[in-house]
Amino acid sequence: MKLNRKTFLKGLAIGTISLPVALRALMSTGHAQDNSDSGTISSKKYNWKMVTTWPPNFPILGEACQLYADLVNQMSGGRIEIRVYGGGELVPALEAFDAVRSGAAEIGSGASYYWAGKAPAAQFFASVPFGMNAQQLNAWIYGGGGLKLWEELYRDFGLVPMAGGNTGVQMGGWFNREINSLDDLKGLKMRIPGLGGKVLEKAGGAPVLLAGGEIYTGLERGVIDATEWLGPFHDSMMGFQDIAKYYYTPGWHEPGTALEFFLNKGQYDRLPADLKAITRSAAGHVNVWCLSMMEAKNAEALVRLREKGTDIRAFSKEMLEQLRLYTEEVISEITEKDPFAKKVYESYDAFRKKASDYADITERPFYESIQII
Repeated sequence: MKLNRKTFLKGLAIGTISLPVALRALMSTGHAQDNSDSGTISSKKYNWKMVTTWPPNFPILGEACQLYADLVNQMSGGRIEIRVYGGGELVPALEAFDAVRSGAAEIGSGASYYWAGKAPAAQFFASVPFGMNAQQLNAWIYGGGGLKLWEELYRDFGLVPMAGGNTGVQMGGWFNREINSLDDLKGLKMRIPGLGGKVLEKAGGAPVLLAGGEIYTGLERGVIDATEWLGPFHDSMMGFQDIAKYYYTPGWHEPGTALEFFLNKGQYDRLPADLKAITRSAAGHVNVWCLSMMEAKNAEALVRLREKGTDIRAFSKEMLEQLRLYTEEVISEITEKDPFAKKVYESYDAFRKKASDYADITERPFYESIQII
């Protein structure tokens, strides 16, 4: 495959050139040319720090951060080296956004709903209750205008966002009491972030925002009565099955949660064109890798949980329908107060409706046709 510099950078940026091809091209031709008028090769090296919201060495999510760092290093021929810090190692997990914004670190990893207090519109780029699944959300971000809006929002914070993974449809959470109706949610202290937390509050519950490393202790000591986290793989690794009686489905609050990398815009803007393309290409690779690993590991872990007798239950249709109505109220309240949140959600919802119409004649009948109980 013959690549000139222009074709290489363009293909790398939009993902039409695969990572293996890109790596071979870089290794065979040396460093990519700088995009300066001189046309000389840039040998400048960048030593970056990545801060994350995930516990240190956390499976899949933390591994995705290290994978990103390794890919950027390899593809840049060592010109960018990124040291990854788990939540609490350099800064507290939920201070990653501000750390990158201030320049204390050059790049961060998390989920945008953690920053809803700073920018209400941010949570629409992570997950919306009863909203789009992973593939639909990725389609909106990459092909439906979502990324442009995301970049516009983060620009005001001096950041550059990139999709960096997805959890897929999550589970509904772990509870120490049966949840048969909305009445069972009243007074319930539950670890649940983002829009889902606001919906729980509408239902009479008390949402609590805890970083991943604090959840088990909080549930064990009664600081919280219930928790959602991710799915069977991570939940079982956290040991929730040992301290909670019931595991509920579906994860109505997070039907496909996008994860993110966010780069300090000043540092990003200083990169030559080829390194900018590399940071984006690596994020695209990690985005696919993360979702694939979540799907694979969750399927395997569910088998083990069932073998050990985990009591897996489903929320009632009546309860889910009421939670859906509460979701509409929550979104209306947010979009009425914040013009940019309204702008983002209008784009999100318009795309969701089209994606749902398509799914109604493709995926929905397919799943119904193979359903085995």
